[in-house]
Amino acid sequence: MNKDRIFWFLGLVVLLAGVGVHGCGAINGQKTAANEKADPKTFKPAPDVTFKGLDGKDVALSSLKGKVVVVNFWATWCEPCQIEIPWLIEFQKKFADKNFTIVGAAMDEEGASVVAPYIAKEKFDVNGEKLLINYPIVLGSDEIGDKFGGILGLPTSYVITRDGKIAKHIMGLVGHDDWESAIQSNL
Repeated sequence: MNKDRIFWFLGLVVLLAGVGVHGCGAINGQKTAANEKADPKTFKPAPDVTFKGLDGKDVALSSLKGKVVVVNFWATWCEPCQIEIPWLIEFQKKFADKNFTIVGAAMDEEGASVVAPYIAKEKFDVNGEKLLINYPIVLGSDEIGDKFGGILGLPTSYVITRDGKIAKHIMGLVGHDDWESAIQSNL
């Protein structure tokens, strides 16, 4: 191998190591935490958005004020989303009695025709038990995502405080313990 090839090869290795995409279509798969370790007084208000439920009814995010809410943008075809869904099922079950809920905003282009059958049949391994998704699923859209600042990849989630402010922004796949910490710190 000559010197130019070695430098080219090393450059390629560095480039590939730096990409580190951990989300479906993510431009930056690293977790990002808007407002992490910030004073809660500086948290930005969550956008005033209304999702469509799978039944066609409106679901206003503002109707959940008083609860800690995780808005999770995901899709049925997104592999990192499939990894975190069992954790989200677990957290919904574990923290529901503490005024907590997850809202799964499905970003599938086909909408309810794909999402509804998926959530009706797909079971996930949650600590050895096969469970269906146990939190509300709504239809997301680029327009709603833009109100949150844009969805650059999936999964993308927002932890919203009881008073309707964004406490944390998570882009891409993060670990179970990171999720649990983000939720518990706002309960």
